[in-house]
Amino acid sequence: MKKIIGWAIIIYVLYCIGIAWYLFSFADSSIPSKWKGTSADPATFLTPSEQVLSEQYSQWKNFLFFVSVPYDWLAYLAVLWLGMAKALQTWSEKATKWFVLQVAFYVFWFSIIMTVLTLPFDFISYRISWAYGVSTQSVFSWMRDEAMDFLVNTVMLFLIVVVLYGLIRRFEKRWWLYAWMVSVPFTIFFMFIQPVVIDPLYNDFYPLKDKVLEAKILALAEKAHIPSDHVFEVNMSEKTNTLNAYVTGIGSHARIVLWDTTLQRLKEKEVLFIMAHEMGHYVMKHVYWGVASYIVLTFAGLFVAGRVMNWLIRRWGEYFHLHKISALASLPMFLLVISVLNFSVSPVVNMVSRYEEHAADEYAIKLTKDPDAAISAFQKLTKAGLSEVNPPVFVKIFRYTHPTIFERMVFLEKQKYSERN
Repeated sequence: MKKIIGWAIIIYVLYCIGIAWYLFSFADSSIPSKWKGTSADPATFLTPSEQVLSEQYSQWKNFLFFVSVPYDWLAYLAVLWLGMAKALQTWSEKATKWFVLQVAFYVFWFSIIMTVLTLPFDFISYRISWAYGVSTQSVFSWMRDEAMDFLVNTVMLFLIVVVLYGLIRRFEKRWWLYAWMVSVPFTIFFMFIQPVVIDPLYNDFYPLKDKVLEAKILALAEKAHIPSDHVFEVNMSEKTNTLNAYVTGIGSHARIVLWDTTLQRLKEKEVLFIMAHEMGHYVMKHVYWGVASYIVLTFAGLFVAGRVMNWLIRRWGEYFHLHKISALASLPMFLLVISVLNFSVSPVVNMVSRYEEHAADEYAIKLTKDPDAAISAFQKLTKAGLSEVNPPVFVKIFRYTHPTIFERMVFLEKQKYSERN
């Protein structure tokens, strides 16, 4: 076992070195010479120091992302290899005979262990954002959000594990199918309650204060045949300097939300373009397509996870201190397999998301007919968040759910050219 752990650590260290070399020395984030001097060129709207800060900030955030993902996998493996998962199961079974209470005991202490192991990466990420002026959040506020994350994630994990392992124990071979069937209404229910139950735990939401602007946004919504009575504003300036707006929820609880930082830094026409973009998501039912896609991926993921876990236990069960998939000690293995699967399909998921975001951009331009406002909005968004205009291809594939700023600017430049001709 020591040999396996040693090789795992060596491979991880070499991987980190390779990622650092790629991001800091090899990757090219310059734009094609054809677009130099246009609105897509960061030199036209960022100062030289802002360009340097943007590159440095993006490199560090990308580096943390790519090294933290396999680190999480190693953390799951460590919990299995070192016998902690088995020990937690033994303690939970000694503490009570009730399965639900055993799960509660196990999930709580497992969450504590994983939080301790992964918290350093979260704190480093926060401190980098704070050091570069992207985050305005105090340490106390950050710790409060981390505590809320722990609480919400632990409760959610408890509910999932109770149902999942109850089904595994009841249906040895078809558990994955029944688990998927249960996940469908659970997913829809969660999407329904998230805007009104989960999101307000972290930030304050309220109807847009600027009623003149709200009236114009609602008029735009009416033009797009969207029934809406309110646009919501969220207080994010206490935590970040970045700008954002989004659509969340489904059904009667669907919301269009604007960050207060967006309202503070963008002009009215720029805000209207952002809102038109979000309305495009609503009109094209991207939220519903997203839920449907998630349900399909969950079906495939649970099916594959069951096969992979059984193979792992047959092949290396002795090293993992596991003999059957129904044991609570297999939870870290289940989360490991799901995490690997999620990362594996992320390029495809991100590609689909980028397509939807581009479609929303197209819709917004058709609705507002104002590419200049769109360009200036994206430039200000880049400036506020120190976003990388043209990130390396590898980063784009695995991290970007939106088209790059460069791609969006090029599209808008072409729109302006077509309008003039």
